[in-house]
Amino acid sequence: MRSGRLSAVVVGVLLTGGCAHATGVAGVSMKAPAEAVALTPAPSGTPSTDEQSSVQRPAAADPVKVPPPQVSKYTYAFPVKGCKATYQRKLLILPKTVIWAAKGCTFVAPVDGVVDEVNLANRWSPSSDRGPDREGRFVSIIGEDGVRYLGGHLDSVVADLKPGSKVKAGQKLGQIGNSGNARDTAPNLYFAISWKTGPAYWWVRRGMVEPWDYLDAWLKGNRTLSPKEETVKLRAKVGETPACTTLCSGRSAPQQEEKEEEPKKPRKKKPATPTPTPSPSLNDTSTL
Repeated sequence: MRSGRLSAVVVGVLLTGGCAHATGVAGVSMKAPAEAVALTPAPSGTPSTDEQSSVQRPAAADPVKVPPPQVSKYTYAFPVKGCKATYQRKLLILPKTVIWAAKGCTFVAPVDGVVDEVNLANRWSPSSDRGPDREGRFVSIIGEDGVRYLGGHLDSVVADLKPGSKVKAGQKLGQIGNSGNARDTAPNLYFAISWKTGPAYWWVRRGMVEPWDYLDAWLKGNRTLSPKEETVKLRAKVGETPACTTLCSGRSAPQQEEKEEEPKKPRKKKPATPTPTPSPSLNDTSTL
């Protein structure tokens, strides 16, 4: 009898538990198992200020320096070395530039090449202003790129430098001054780019290609930007020996004073011929 009651109690407990869990459809519970609830992380709140300040960012690495692209096989040097220099970046009269630097600063070869011209004499005179003499003391070289580079207004030229001497980019050629028609200005370097011609074509030597884009590149570290292509194109367009069109002659000799004309002698007036008084007519009886 007692065992029967115990069986009934157990059955009742089992039925009650089954009913308590069978709240879903077809007896499936709507509650997640205890194990799943335990594995779901609780949402975290906004981190406190102390927690944020305790987080340290890793130190940034140094910026990677990317060298400028190599755009030619030639290597160039800015033509003024060891001194602060400024220069004009626009066309004034001639396609050249003036690089302002202190007297005695070094003028160097802008590229490997061979010396073409050396002028040690400062022959310029304001009374004549001859074109071949305007640059004063100067050196020009023919680079291995086939381009001619001129540095003028020099105070001095390196000893033993002569046409045919081989030079390297950055090699000293002279010292900056104000020879030539720069004698009344601050020291500077007359810098020009052209191509090789005979000495009679001094207007080619003094500059044909605008140089400041190349000077900008060489000064800022892009040492392979070459004026060769532009020079070759311009030479093909105008010819190797184009005619001079700007500042082509010096000052002409002063004209001789004109001789004063002799004062013209006044023309003598002829004496007036007196008008004869008519004699009375014989037939006129009014005067009789």
